[in-house]
This record gives sequence, structure tokens and C-alpha cells, in this order.
Amino acid sequence: MDRGEILAWFQPQVDVETGRIAAVEALARWQHPVRGMVSPLVFIPAAEDTGAIHEIGAFMLREGCRHAARWRDRGFKLDVSVNVSAIQLAKPGVFAQLHDLLDTFALPEGVLTIEITESQLIADLKDVATRLAHLKSFGLGIALDDFGTGYSSLAQLQDLPITELKIDRSLIQAQSVGGELIALAVALLQERGVRVVAEGVETEEQLERVRHMRCDRAQGYLFGRPMPVGKVDEMLDHALA
Repeated sequence: MDRGEILAWFQPQVDVETGRIAAVEALARWQHPVRGMVSPLVFIPAAEDTGAIHEIGAFMLREGCRHAARWRDRGFKLDVSVNVSAIQLAKPGVFAQLHDLLDTFALPEGVLTIEITESQLIADLKDVATRLAHLKSFGLGIALDDFGTGYSSLAQLQDLPITELKIDRSLIQAQSVGGELIALAVALLQERGVRVVAEGVETEEQLERVRHMRCDRAQGYLFGRPMPVGKVDEMLDHALA
């Protein structure tokens, strides 16, 4: 962090109906001067173990808000989602931090979405749900990531204060999983006002499957890999050309 090696990269999400870029997910990357790009699968668990996740998390939230405001100033009304660990949510100052960021960058309600993984949420359901409800109360979107990895059911989701559900790539890419059942789950969530995002869309065939499920947004290599912010700017400019 002190050497400026932690970077915010972004992966686009597209509106399934229109095909336009509707949002981006901010993803932490570590550009090591000797080892090159270090996988977040390596450094994020280490950061959580050492407590460095709080500093990295604060940086990612600020970068997400900063770029969301910058894009809006340029006329691109993109939502931005940022991953937040349960460890970060347990820190008392996180509420004030997020409130201050929304105020500083004058972001409208719902522009910034906090993502928490399904496994983290179910590990301490009651306490985390209470914290998420508090965050939602002052204008944050709340996304449950990696849904379908086996931790929770739709019944458990009924009482959770989420605004977005991200279907895990394993369900999108597996041909054996019943699309009709997923479509029914999507419809039930959308009736509650929950946006549904399909992850891991890599082929046109998978995109067609996502359309059939009636998901709201899609994310995956078909639309773009995680990229530096300059590449996102280029994609947005190209979309206008």
C-alpha cells in the first residue's frame, strides 16, 4: 500500500437487454515490482490474516467512489460494486467511512454497491445482516456474491437486506443445471426488487442462457476481463463513437 503497488482494476457488467455497460466491479490487484501481478487469491487471505485488509479495503472503496463520480461527471452513469469482507464489516468505523465517501463524492443512492460473499454472510447470518441493513439505510446497494455455491437457499434470502444477487459462474457455465429453476428463482427475487447478475459469462451461448433466465445484468470474459481504469475509459468512449 505504501509503495502504491495495490491497484483498482475494473470488470464491466452489461445490461442483458440493451448490451450497454451498466456497472463495473472494482477488483484489487497487487503489482509487485519483482513477482509481477500477484493473484488476489494469494494476497487477500494474507491481508485478512494480518489486518491489512482494512487499509486495502478503504483504498478500494475510495477508488470505487472516486471513479464512479468521475464517470458520472463525464456523462456515464455507471454503478460501481466493491467487495467488502466480513472482517471489514466488523470494524466499528466502517459505517462512518462509507457514509463520508458517499457524501464526499456526492454519489446518488444505489450507485455504490457493497459485495459480500455467500459463505461470509451465512457464517454469521444474523450479525452481518443487521450491519448490511444499516448500510442499506443510507443509500448503499448490497450484493450477495457467489450465490449457488451451496451455502444458502432462496428461503434464507427472504429476510436479507440485499438489493442484488450475483449467480455464481458454476451455475451459468454448467449445462446440467436446470435453467427453468434458476429463471424461477430470478423471477421471485425480481418481484422483491432485487437485481440479478449472472457471473462468468464467457460465450454467446451462455449469454443466451442468461437471457432465457431473465437476469438483469451479466459479467464475464465475453464482455471484458478485469482491466485498468484507462481501459474502461476507452471502452466507454468507444461505445459513444
